[in-house]
Amino acid sequence: MTEAPIPSPDGQPMMPQQRREMIIRRLRRQQTLSVVQLTEIFNCSHMTARRDIAALEQEGLVFSVPGGVRLASQLYSEPSHQNRVIVEPEQKQRMAERAAQLIKPGMTLYLDAGTTTLCLVPHIVGLSGMTVVTNDFSIVMALADAKQVKVIHTGGELDHDNLASIGTLAADTLRNLATDIAFISSSSWDLQRGITTPSEAKIEVKKAAMASASQVVLMATSSKYGTFGMYRIAGLERFDPIISDAALTADAAAGIRKLGTELILA
Repeated sequence: MTEAPIPSPDGQPMMPQQRREMIIRRLRRQQTLSVVQLTEIFNCSHMTARRDIAALEQEGLVFSVPGGVRLASQLYSEPSHQNRVIVEPEQKQRMAERAAQLIKPGMTLYLDAGTTTLCLVPHIVGLSGMTVVTNDFSIVMALADAKQVKVIHTGGELDHDNLASIGTLAADTLRNLATDIAFISSSSWDLQRGITTPSEAKIEVKKAAMASASQVVLMATSSKYGTFGMYRIAGLERFDPIISDAALTADAAAGIRKLGTELILA
């Protein structure tokens, strides 16, 4: 059903800011809007609607989806390791293949807790002189039989759902180490807020891992883009590169590259 265009209060064409405020109000009621709906509501061109979406996405208020836009959503808790390991396996494998191109024999790597970083293990075991530092018990177990790889677990408080260590003790271990590359995972990320988490206990570990590394790489699937947690860890400009999957929208990719950050889409 075609919607009647919304007139501006003075009867003149709406200014961009007026349209964008109306888009946010509509999204709070409907959650998603298509580009076609926006052109009908505001009697504007597809190009104008897409410019409005891009501007709102830059502010971290919305997230563009194929053919439309949705509100950025807050993440209140993270799914368990058991639930995450079965989600998007092909995307994670492709991302790991691209990330592996950064790895050279003899490196010391930090693998952050996550099912995407877990996919890096097969690419590491065949290299000589490797050291892996991690807070993830699944990664430790995956390397248990790879005696040629030196493995250092951070220790610390156990996060039962994620099978990982969190808190000050884990962070202290990382502060006493130096790594070549830290591969960081995130349950939520966007252009405005960077990477975030709903878990306060994870902040210290991720920041310590990033501070101890010569290069910091974010590995995060596009399905997590446009969500945010309460606690901010770092802006996207802190990473070089960011590795995601090819489903990341063009607007999101353009915004990230505008920061000067290399973006690799697998």
